[in-house]
Amino acid sequence: MNPTRNLVIVLGDQLDREAAAFDGFDPAQDQVWMAEVSEESTHVWTHKQRIVLFLSAMRHFRDDLCAAGIPVDYTELSDSVASLGGLLEESIAQYQPECIVLTRPGEWRVLEMLREVCRKNEVPLDLREDRHFYTTPADFAAHAEGRKGLRMEFFYRELRRRFAVLMEGDQPVGGVWNFDKDNRGSFGKEGPGKTPSGPDFAPDSLTREVLDLVASRFSDHPGQLESFRWPVTRSDALRALDLFVEKRLCDFGKYQDAMWTGEPWLYHSLISTSLNLKLLNPRDAVEAAEKAYRAGLAPIEAVEGFIRQILGWREYVRGIYWLKMPEYLERNAMQAKEPLPDFFWTGETDLECLRQSIGQTLEYGYAHHIQRLMVTGLYTLLLGVDPKEVHAWYLAVYVDAVEWVELPNSLGMSQYADGGLMASKPYIATGKYIHKMSNYCKVCPKNPAKRTGPDACPFSTLYWDYLSRHESALRKNQRMSLQVRNLDRIEDAEREAIQLSANEIREQNRNASMTST
Repeated sequence: MNPTRNLVIVLGDQLDREAAAFDGFDPAQDQVWMAEVSEESTHVWTHKQRIVLFLSAMRHFRDDLCAAGIPVDYTELSDSVASLGGLLEESIAQYQPECIVLTRPGEWRVLEMLREVCRKNEVPLDLREDRHFYTTPADFAAHAEGRKGLRMEFFYRELRRRFAVLMEGDQPVGGVWNFDKDNRGSFGKEGPGKTPSGPDFAPDSLTREVLDLVASRFSDHPGQLESFRWPVTRSDALRALDLFVEKRLCDFGKYQDAMWTGEPWLYHSLISTSLNLKLLNPRDAVEAAEKAYRAGLAPIEAVEGFIRQILGWREYVRGIYWLKMPEYLERNAMQAKEPLPDFFWTGETDLECLRQSIGQTLEYGYAHHIQRLMVTGLYTLLLGVDPKEVHAWYLAVYVDAVEWVELPNSLGMSQYADGGLMASKPYIATGKYIHKMSNYCKVCPKNPAKRTGPDACPFSTLYWDYLSRHESALRKNQRMSLQVRNLDRIEDAEREAIQLSANEIREQNRNASMTST
């Protein structure tokens, strides 16, 4: 065996041949190192489709590297491999590398573990920034320096200017930076009509092998496997982007917040899995969307709304993550302590909005952002669920979940557990919001217009209870002033009835959790 100069680690969410870790790679001196370990599928109770997605994409990437003449030491899943760190130590002893090369991981836990392995084995670690993103953690830290508060909108505008995205000279295309007010449409009583189909990348022989492996080895994990159709190669990821631009982008903006029974996909891009595994570069997506606008194929409000999710939110949440970890994970500004409802793992509830959103999550490993924020996330926020339990659920059940993007979105934006760092106010609403944006309430036994009584919608009951419980803190938030003033209009007797009803909902949830434990 030739002496090893660099052992280049490629993690499961770093499947990018252009990654910085490959800079200067010499097949005669360097070695790529990839490993499947059960620890990464079990540290949260991971959805079966999420496991398949990562393992299949990794194996396809390995085969592409080997076909290009790049040496790869690849360990497939086995009972003898306990942890990523332990396996790396064995490989360091085998190869005696001069250096470990690594693109920044998507999880603080993994980075610290790899750093510790390198320290313990006295091997230098060459940590390289991830060019997959437009910005680095240092860029965001510089943006945050000296600011009293952080807001995505200001960071987004900086990046629009810096990278000349949707700009006419020094002005935004269309004369305004943000078309969010134009992107809140619902389908009305008639529904969405015929919508584009969901992802349909038929599993090849390699993916079928992984499906069989996961069905056998992780049979007790949540989720179904029959519908697995996610892209697992760069070529499929590029095709997924093309399909979005051709069939969905035009209507994405108007209906991005809408929901409908039996319609999991609607007009959403369905490329987050490819972006987060690095099969697709965000520049691919941003450039394709802007090109569609310039060619008159999609309206500005749809294109700007889509680009804001990538150039705005995606870069912003990653900046928050690396700026505030590891203490960010422990934040619990609203002192929420309730257990996660058991039905989040089964979908067995008579609340139609939750049944639909959780049911499709378990079937596909997917729900779009409003289902996550304003259905499952809203319910746990109002109920007062421990934000770490909510975080663990989101990380476990969604195929596109990687901690750098999932944690700030769930703990910060959805649960307001960071006290306003991610979002300037809690995203709270009664059941009337869900009624407005969907047809879920039409067949639900609960009435979103009622806040007390046997047929009251729990979202509405818990909304007014949330305002009451956190009234003093919320009154200090200027963006919450109208909602808190509405609380003042409720008579004391009804406020007491709301509190009793909310306590009953929480008590029932606790009892159900104890029964199943």
